[in-house]
Amino acid sequence: MDSNKKTARIAGLLYLIVVLTGIFHLMYVPSRLIVWDSASVTFNNILESETLFRIGIVAGIVCYTAFLILPFVLYKLLHQVHKTIAVGMVILAVISVPVSLINLLNKVNVLTLIGKAQYLQAIGTDELQAQVLLYLDFYNNGMKIASLFWGLWLLPFGYLVFKSGFLPKLLGIFLMAGCFGYLTNFIGGFLIPNYGDLGISRMISLPASIGEIGICLWLLIIGVRHKQTL
Repeated sequence: MDSNKKTARIAGLLYLIVVLTGIFHLMYVPSRLIVWDSASVTFNNILESETLFRIGIVAGIVCYTAFLILPFVLYKLLHQVHKTIAVGMVILAVISVPVSLINLLNKVNVLTLIGKAQYLQAIGTDELQAQVLLYLDFYNNGMKIASLFWGLWLLPFGYLVFKSGFLPKLLGIFLMAGCFGYLTNFIGGFLIPNYGDLGISRMISLPASIGEIGICLWLLIIGVRHKQTL
């Protein structure tokens, strides 16, 4: 069990890195720089806060690298519960990583557009600003595809947590519910116009947030227990 506790703590640390860098990269930086209704304001915000934008990209790379390692550590911890399901958990999580990393190129392309290269002078200011917002929109599209797998991996992960006997069943339930929250938001965002304005996406995302932050802190602070925990 000491070995399992060490593995759990490593998984918790990796999960914490994913959570913190993910919040910074996916939420904080966009909230400070991107104004979807104004290409000019967004362009100027990024130009004036280029360092923050660059740090956001680096945070994304750190986030996805940690997320690449995390499922393998969790596999070591949970494969005895059900090996096949644990393999599925790893596959579904890992698939999202190359999608996410390649998608970051859209943000790197934004840096090129604001880089004041000589050849960019041939492009009008309005067109240049519009292209910046276009690349950021492309980035959001890529994140929607990645989010599908961010949700799918939670189903086998949550099941393994629920059945493990040494991790809280309640967190397993939240993780499995979080999977369906991600799927609902993906389908709703893809099929329903102005889905984000309906105000339900955040509520639907709540179980995943509770489950992932909860299991992160549990693994990091408590690790595993001998007896089944409710």
